[in-house]
Amino acid sequence: MLTRNTRRTVTFTRPFTLNGLDGAQPPGRYVVEMEEELIESLSFPAYRRTSTVILMPGAPGGPVVMQAVEVDPDELDAAERRDAL
Repeated sequence: MLTRNTRRTVTFTRPFTLNGLDGAQPPGRYVVEMEEELIESLSFPAYRRTSTVILMPGAPGGPVVMQAVEVDPDELDAAERRDAL
């Protein structure tokens, strides 16, 4: 199956929370990566999202530099809307 990956940067101006993350996260810029697969049964190209991950920095001085955490895309969109208010 053919897949495509897209990447975007989201900016939060206030602390935010998402399921799967440990507590409130600080404001800042975060990279979000989405993977989608081609729906082959259609007569036109269309894609279905299969995963959405947010890249989270590790703790300063810790062994993990960056961590990819799978998140619900609808929950991420809702957090972005709340932050924009």
